[in-house]
Amino acid sequence: MSSAVSRPSAANSDLAIQHFSALLTFETDCWDVHHACSNNRQDFILMDVRAESLYQAGHLPSSINLPHHRLSVATLQAYPNDTLFVVYCAGPHCNGADKAALKLAQLGRPVKKMIGGVTGWLDEGFSLEVG
Repeated sequence: MSSAVSRPSAANSDLAIQHFSALLTFETDCWDVHHACSNNRQDFILMDVRAESLYQAGHLPSSINLPHHRLSVATLQAYPNDTLFVVYCAGPHCNGADKAALKLAQLGRPVKKMIGGVTGWLDEGFSLEVG
């Protein structure tokens, strides 16, 4: 007897390695971002891509706010072209981070999405800054 979990069967190891390795080139998680930021290892710009009012109400420490619809060559001028941006939005129910990641990639900028967004950050027990 098999379950919906085991049907279809899992990918072979080579295919799984390829898939999960590729996935990690596109995404990071709240825990890794928090660890980097709190241990002086932040080698990326953490970008909150939500509306300014939402950012002011509560955002991740050390993040900047640049709503995804305002991303452009002009708004990114202050950052060297090889700057890694880690984008986040409200959480799994929001696709603002995906829109921002796509726009950054279209502009030729390195980008990763922080999965979970603000919801994931809070779920991990981390705090937000206000203002």
